[in-house]
Amino acid sequence: MAQPRQSRSQSSSTGSNADILSINDAIDRLLDIDGAIGAAIVDYESGMTLGTGGGRDLDMELAGAGNTEVVRSKKNILEDLGVNDRIQDLLISLEAQYHLIRMCERHDDIFIYVVIDRNRGNLGLARRMIDQIDKKLELE
Repeated sequence: MAQPRQSRSQSSSTGSNADILSINDAIDRLLDIDGAIGAAIVDYESGMTLGTGGGRDLDMELAGAGNTEVVRSKKNILEDLGVNDRIQDLLISLEAQYHLIRMCERHDDIFIYVVIDRNRGNLGLARRMIDQIDKKLELE
């Protein structure tokens, strides 16, 4: 399991392979998404936030960890309903923000959480960028 990382400024080297992103590098890229306010990478099984960045007045550590309950609840409901499908993302729309929880394709039990300003962001582009980051995310 990767060690928790909480600061955007603690950048680690990804080595010579440009197709690999560390947790900190992935957080940096997530914060580059148009309208991004904050981001977190979270292990929803343990509830541990692996990395956070941004947030302005939002505690991204708390928000990331708290959203583990949202993911667990939705997974349990789908199981109870007999729906045998994988969650791609969960979207919580506020008047001023989108809270996007995107399940990682490459890493079981991990999700990427991004808070986006509704006036400056684009959900379609954000999803596409998150998918590109997910493909390069390395947790070790």
